Amino acid sequence: MKLREDEVRVPAPDCEIRTVVIRPAGDERWPGVLLYTDIFQLTESTLRTARRLAAAGFVVAVPEIYPRGDLAGVALEFDDAGKAAGLGGATSTTTAQFDSDRVAVLDYLAGRADVTALFATGFCIGGHLAFRAAFDWRVAATVCFYPTGLHNGALGADADAGSLARADEIGGRLMIVFGSQDPHVPAEARAQILGALYAAGQDDLELHVYRGGEHAFMRDVGPRHDPELTDLALAEAVSFFKGR
Repeated sequence: MKLREDEVRVPAPDCEIRTVVIRPAGDERWPGVLLYTDIFQLTESTLRTARRLAAAGFVVAVPEIYPRGDLAGVALEFDDAGKAAGLGGATSTTTAQFDSDRVAVLDYLAGRADVTALFATGFCIGGHLAFRAAFDWRVAATVCFYPTGLHNGALGADADAGSLARADEIGGRLMIVFGSQDPHVPAEARAQILGALYAAGQDDLELHVYRGGEHAFMRDVGPRHDPELTDLALAEAVSFFKGR
């Protein structure tokens, strides 16, 4: 499927959010997906994943997660300096700012004439942000890929954003994907997340734990990438979004 790719500036209360929008070419209407990046922002690696998702029949909006300060407009390298900068961007961004940006991008997607429904997804810190996007009643389905900080609440500048405590606010369908060898979300953290979700009444969800998968196994750069697991996870996400 041929794609169309545009860069837009989404207005938020205190900034503009650089956002890449990727959709199938033509005049059809498609479900919209808010896709959150990892700490490295709008890298070509993440955009390749967004293009694969768009080719399955979605309007995919990929915003910068750090639209304020020195990291606005910057795609970070997958090296120590890039990791340090990305983590610095996280610690300088509050949960309130992440939430405000989420509303802005969802409002943008909802206002597009070519969007029929709203979904959310994300990777690493973006998986945590996607989980919080599920609090919005407009989001019909959410897929969180190896969300970090969800078990203990750590998000950006906040030691505890209270995300799991708000799990009962999720009204749409939920799917969470982990790698079994992820040191950021080990087995005990995964059990904690699942227990909290069940306790909140979210017992009709999908959980995928891929054997041997490391953290960021879907990032197609570096030794942790697992192409086979990536294909499986993306296929499951597309099937989930389409309601199987």
